[in-house]
Amino acid sequence: MVELKFLGMDFGCALGSLSKGEFPETDCLLPLISKLLGYAIVAASTTVKLPQILKILQHKSVRGLSVVAFELELIGYTIALAYCLHKGLPFSAFGEYAFLLIQAIILVAVIYYFSQPLGMKTWMKPLLYCAVAPTILAGQIDPVLFEALYASQHAIFLFARIPQIWKNFQNRSTGELSFLTFFMNFAGSMVRVFTSLQEKAPMSVALGSALGVLMNGTILSQIIIYQKPTPQKEKKRD
Repeated sequence: MVELKFLGMDFGCALGSLSKGEFPETDCLLPLISKLLGYAIVAASTTVKLPQILKILQHKSVRGLSVVAFELELIGYTIALAYCLHKGLPFSAFGEYAFLLIQAIILVAVIYYFSQPLGMKTWMKPLLYCAVAPTILAGQIDPVLFEALYASQHAIFLFARIPQIWKNFQNRSTGELSFLTFFMNFAGSMVRVFTSLQEKAPMSVALGSALGVLMNGTILSQIIIYQKPTPQKEKKRD
């Protein structure tokens, strides 16, 4: 069998079977699908938060958005990226965290900008993050503490969504939340459950993705349920 590898993906097995008029076996096809989906998620993640950022900039409003939710999400992405780098997982298994982290930083900055005036406590948060995040991303902390941080990361993502879900429920509105952003988050989490299991990532990684399916799916449902009906134009009377 001729090996045909690209970015860690072995196409030789699948192409060899297809050239013989046979359907590739599961052991051959699933790893390839997992890698392709993994890179697809990484590619899509480069723009996943862009609709939310653009919606805020367009309306110049953060109405209905929970600032705490997006701050916690930023912390969660930082820990998740640092942990995956520390574990030496293949880029296709976690690469989206790098792009999501960059976009999350921009998104929080935009939310702060349109949440003026900001108190001293709010200004202290980004300063503290800038002081601690580089150490975590570099993996320069005790391994036991690292595992504890990653274990807490699931709780962080959970509590990052709960304030937003509760705020949506109270307001019976999702404000400036972007449907497209949360749809991509939901779809990405579903795919990541499969790729995490296929890539033999730690079970905690797969559980985190499953939690993402639940939380993002809940907010996505709220956006659909609470969306305002488009006003119909009155017909002109003769």
